[in-house]
Amino acid sequence: MTEHIYKQFDADLEAIRTGVLQMGGLVESQVSNAFTGLRTADKALIEKVIAGDHRINLLEVEIDEACSQLIAKRQPAAGDLRAVLGAMKTVTDLERIGDEAKKVAKAARRLHSGDLPYSPKVDLSHPAALAQDMLRKALDSFARGDVTLAPEIAHKDEEVDACFEAVTRQLITYMMEDPRTISNSLETLFIAKSLERIGDHAVNISEYVIYMAHGRDVRYAGTEVIEQEAAKDRARSGS
Repeated sequence: MTEHIYKQFDADLEAIRTGVLQMGGLVESQVSNAFTGLRTADKALIEKVIAGDHRINLLEVEIDEACSQLIAKRQPAAGDLRAVLGAMKTVTDLERIGDEAKKVAKAARRLHSGDLPYSPKVDLSHPAALAQDMLRKALDSFARGDVTLAPEIAHKDEEVDACFEAVTRQLITYMMEDPRTISNSLETLFIAKSLERIGDHAVNISEYVIYMAHGRDVRYAGTEVIEQEAAKDRARSGS
């Protein structure tokens, strides 16, 4: 490629990267607003989350199209190709996180639409904070191309999974003891499952950063392999 084409490719790739981060910021807001709406019974905020999912879907389509056009026009190879593919994979997971935020908002709408005030049987604040922190770190990792955050995200995911299992056990107990709690308990269980899925998608994004940086696909490889890849970067930087 000529110097001009290289510069145009870099500009196009940077535009895609910016689009991914813009989408990530919107998804972060959706997740935060969904749980704020659940906690505060702010029905206007809940409806805002549900309506806002459409914008996330549009961004996924726009970024996917930009990536496809870039591949077709520039035929990138090696690290450049991985950067484009990584962006495409990342927006897919971001869109799915957006879907989970919408599910939480819809569950919150149902929980707060009854005649009696919703009184949660279990506290989801800790796993919600964990999942949101994972998403924030995953996006930071993507923005900086920093794979060293991946092990922390993976370990937090294990904690979110443990929280989900504990919440499930608690809710089953409540439903068995008092069948009147079944409806609300199931809604709460769906919300907890959305948190678990948000954590999974955040892990996926951090794994794509490793793929973009090192060319190694660490999906399903386990936390130990993720730690090895992060250690390579720490060794290079001398930290």
